[in-house]
Amino acid sequence: MNKTKIKIGVLGGSFDPAHKGHLAISKEAKKRFKLKKVIWAITKKNPFKIESKTSVANRIKYCKKIISTNSFIKVKFYEKIIKSNKTINLINHLKKDKSIEIYFLMGADNLINFHKWHKSKLISQKCNILVFDRHGYKKNSLKSKTFKQLNMIIASGTSSRHIQSLSEQVLEKLKNNGVKDSKIEGKESGEWKLVDGIDLIVHIFHPEKRKFYELEKIWSELIPKEKVMI
Repeated sequence: MNKTKIKIGVLGGSFDPAHKGHLAISKEAKKRFKLKKVIWAITKKNPFKIESKTSVANRIKYCKKIISTNSFIKVKFYEKIIKSNKTINLINHLKKDKSIEIYFLMGADNLINFHKWHKSKLISQKCNILVFDRHGYKKNSLKSKTFKQLNMIIASGTSSRHIQSLSEQVLEKLKNNGVKDSKIEGKESGEWKLVDGIDLIVHIFHPEKRKFYELEKIWSELIPKEKVMI
C-alpha cells in the first residue's frame, strides 16, 4: 500500500538578510500546497551575488528573528554535510528520505537565471518548483530562457476512471514520440494525476480538486493562460 508522501518546501539562498518577503512566500506555499514544513536552506555564497560580509551564524540568527513564532519554518545550513553549495546536491541529499515530496520555492528574480543553475533541468525533474512573483522582476522573468522552455497543461477529468484513462493516453503518446522517461505521478490518487513528460508537465484534475488547488491562479502572474491551460 502506497503511503501519502510528506510535503516539504525548500527555500534556498544567502538570506543576506532574511526579510518579510521570504516569510510571506513560505506562508503562502504552506497554505496552498499543504506543506508540513518549509526549510530555509542558507548558502554561504550565492554564485550570482557578491560574497556576503555577514557570517552564516549571524544570518541564521536573523532568519530566526524574522520567522518568530512560525515554527513550521526550519533554518538549516547543509553545506558542511553535503560539501557543496549546488542546489541539485541539496535536493539529492533531501530525497534520500523516501517519505517526502519536495516543493522548491523561488522568486521571479531567480527564474531569470534558473537555466544557468548547475543541472537545472534535473532539479525540475526531481522536485516541484513554485515561482512567486516579485516586484520589478516580472517583465524579465517572462523573457527568460526557462520561461520560454516551460510547458504546462492543466486539464479536467469527469471521474477517477476518466482521469486514469486520460493520464495513460497522454503517457502513451509521450512514449510513442520518444519521451521514454515520461511517467505518471499520483497513482494513489483518483482526483489528480501528473504526467511528467520531462519538458512538458500535464496535470489532470477532478473539477473539485482543480478548483481547490487553483494552479491557474498561482501561475497567472507569471504565465499567460494560453500557455498554462487547455
